[in-house]
Amino acid sequence: MINIQKEQKDYAQTERDQLSEYLANISHQLKTPITSMMLMANLLEDAPDAQREEFIFNIKKELTHMEWLVSSLLKMARLDSGVVQFKAVEVSVVELVKSAMEPLEVLLDIKNQSIDVRNDMTISCDKRWTVEAFTNLLKNASESSKYDGKISVTCGENPIYSWIAITDAGEGIPRNKLQSLFKRFENSQGESGYGIGLPLALAIVRGQNGDIEVSPGGQGVGATFTVKFFK
Repeated sequence: MINIQKEQKDYAQTERDQLSEYLANISHQLKTPITSMMLMANLLEDAPDAQREEFIFNIKKELTHMEWLVSSLLKMARLDSGVVQFKAVEVSVVELVKSAMEPLEVLLDIKNQSIDVRNDMTISCDKRWTVEAFTNLLKNASESSKYDGKISVTCGENPIYSWIAITDAGEGIPRNKLQSLFKRFENSQGESGYGIGLPLALAIVRGQNGDIEVSPGGQGVGATFTVKFFK
């Protein structure tokens, strides 16, 4: 009984420490854009017209980033608490990728990038949540890719799992960064990144009896993120 009580106490303390760290990270992520917006808002009144337009544009951009961050954190909290009930349906890979690309159209257009789905198949998954995961994976691929780059998507299956692979058009990922790739708040490749997109994607996939495998690429070959759904 003493050992059980000690284990429960240690577990509760670990949970409190993790929550404290989680809240500290969220506070840090929100503090920077809020401080920036407050500064620009204070300067708006006396700023010349050209600079005022720039300030307003930057404030809108920061608000968009914060909206995405808060939305992602709420989704992550739901996944962490175990309240999400995944409902599997049959859906094609082409349909998943097409839906996942919709929020990224502006980003892809700005960088003149394209996404090439080289084959198609049907998989069983929760469409809404899986689209969310693939939106984050494709966003990461876009941020890692060069301008005018082509992101490729392939898929297949074997007796153990069905898989969908996303290969970016970048220079690969340094091997020393692989271990922290899916740690929250630790990796951000674009100015709008907060290091939460990849951890959110992994949580969604693992919640559906799946996993994400990363091939780092390098020497002119882009990284490949392979989503596996085990049978």
